[in-house]
Amino acid sequence: MTGALLLALLPIALLIALGAALRRARFLAESFWPQAERLGYYVLLPSLFVHGLGTARLDGVPVLTLAAVLVGSTVAVALVLLALRPRLALDGAAFTSVFQGGIRFNNYVGVSAAAGLFGAQGIALAAVANAAIVPTVNILCVLVFAWFGSGGRLAPAAILRQLALNPLVVASALGIALQATGLTLPPGIEPVLKALGQASLPLGLLCVGAALDFGTARTWIRPLAVTSVVKFGLMPLATVLACLALGLRGPAAATALLFQALPTASSSYIMARQLGGDAPLMAGIIALQTVLAGAALPLVLLLLEGVAV
Repeated sequence: MTGALLLALLPIALLIALGAALRRARFLAESFWPQAERLGYYVLLPSLFVHGLGTARLDGVPVLTLAAVLVGSTVAVALVLLALRPRLALDGAAFTSVFQGGIRFNNYVGVSAAAGLFGAQGIALAAVANAAIVPTVNILCVLVFAWFGSGGRLAPAAILRQLALNPLVVASALGIALQATGLTLPPGIEPVLKALGQASLPLGLLCVGAALDFGTARTWIRPLAVTSVVKFGLMPLATVLACLALGLRGPAAATALLFQALPTASSSYIMARQLGGDAPLMAGIIALQTVLAGAALPLVLLLLEGVAV
């Protein structure tokens, strides 16, 4: 399974490298990248969330307990990051990138790994994980951007408006509503959303690579270290404790731990660019965590043996 995880990470790393190479070679006009980021944020990623959450099969899955473990561990780690912020010596925009790096996850790797571990059951478990974490992290991140982003602090009414209009939050809510009501996407719409969602992953990673700026890498040492320790250390620990507290075991517990130890998502960069975060730092965090995951995820597999019983 370690080999399968590494193979799932390899295309992510290669797409980031390709994006960096295309930007450095000026193969595309500079105006392309901001427009690609906008397309991903407002069209492609929402399509991915609506389709993925709305079409998932959840038969025989401990939905409520698994969701409680994932939401509880995510919120707990988010609160720790907020408590640590005064000690991190980071400006607000940089903190939003550290925050995203600590709590967001890569859907693509998670679904691939869960399917490899548990087959059809793993796909259903991954769907619950997405349904629980996607809206949670997006709401938390919008709140953090509203408070710490470069646009300045927003009034409560403005924060609620931003949440209500955020395309990722709206898409998550729509996908969950479809799942809860049992409604299906119309035959002509479902394949369109699926295709648009599939396009979000490679385009987002190309944009991440294009945004990498190693000339400022020296200033990233502290935030890169903090967010990686949180993502690959604190988050898995919080998840194991939540599993023990709520009695979640077996493949469901293993999937929860797997998802919470994944590298952060390429959508983090798109969100940083659109909502006033430190986008170059976010790109660096995504690239580093993708590389570190090659070593961290095999260690998580050892923990899986302890919880998947």
